[in-house]
Amino acid sequence: MTPSVNSSVETGSAGRRPPRQTLVRQVIESLREQIAAGDWPLGSRIPTEPRLAEALGVGRNTVREAVRALVHAGVLECRQGSGTYVVSTDELASAVARRCATAEWRETVEVRRAFEVEAARLAASRRTPDDLRLLDQALADREAAWRTGDLAQFVEADVALHQAILAAAHNDMLAELYASIGAAMRATVAEAVGPQMHPDQHVDHARLVTAIRDGDPDLAAREAGAYLTTD
Repeated sequence: MTPSVNSSVETGSAGRRPPRQTLVRQVIESLREQIAAGDWPLGSRIPTEPRLAEALGVGRNTVREAVRALVHAGVLECRQGSGTYVVSTDELASAVARRCATAEWRETVEVRRAFEVEAARLAASRRTPDDLRLLDQALADREAAWRTGDLAQFVEADVALHQAILAAAHNDMLAELYASIGAAMRATVAEAVGPQMHPDQHVDHARLVTAIRDGDPDLAAREAGAYLTTD
């Protein structure tokens, strides 16, 4: 349950409410705590403005300002007609995401290589049976998405496979930072494949998954880096 902000605020001898900006800062901190605690996981929608105002014991304008601040910080994202969603649990990762939005294609590919090669190496050493089941499913989904000829569907399936590899590396910081470059990563995948999705643009990731399954860190790293070139 969302804790009331006013219940923990010193109102002073006259019983007055604290200044508006103080309340806004307290609401921002309360929302951050809820997100960090996992009450609203990454990708989930936060409660509506009226519900938050009621739960926190503040006005809707105060909630609106706090949410706007977290949107600006890259923690939340407002989606017209849908609601407000958690897009990052870390403001540093949000800053990385904003930097990636202005990066050149070559820079993004090089950053992806740094993340994905190390993730593959770690995954080959740390993967669990559950990880392998998820990798197999993600690989199958990626191949099925390619056969549809739908670029957007394939890009999402490709990203899902790489995220499964990051998860198998069992390094939360690495996974969170990788998630922060999601939009830039999708752009590089779409550009590499091209809108027509010609067969010669398809890159098979089966050998990468096999190397992880076989517990071969060096081979997994080589396979992960083989398709991330800027030539």
